Amino acid sequence: MLKSELEDIIGEEFKLDKVLSKNVINILVESMIDSIKNNNRIEIRGFGSFFPKTYDSYNGRNPKTGETILVPEKILPIFRPSKDLITKLNKKKG
Repeated sequence: MLKSELEDIIGEEFKLDKVLSKNVINILVESMIDSIKNNNRIEIRGFGSFFPKTYDSYNGRNPKTGETILVPEKILPIFRPSKDLITKLNKKKG
C-alpha cells in the first residue's frame, strides 16, 4: 500500500477532503519519526511496535577496492509484529 492509497482510505472513511487526509497521514508519520528519533518505542495494539536500535561502529570493507573503512554508528528503526497480527496473517481461509 502506498501513502497516497492510505490517504484515500482515511479520506473516504472519515469523509475528509484530500488535503486534510494527507495532512492527517503526514502528522502521524512525522510524529512516529520524532518519537523514534527521541529513542521512544511506538506501540500500536493489534499491529506491532517500532523501536530504535543502535548499532556500534565497525571496520568494514569497500567491495570495489578492498579498502578497510570505518562504518559509523547508526540507529535503525525495528518493527516487531504483534501476536495478533501474526495470527491474523496466518489464519487459514475457508
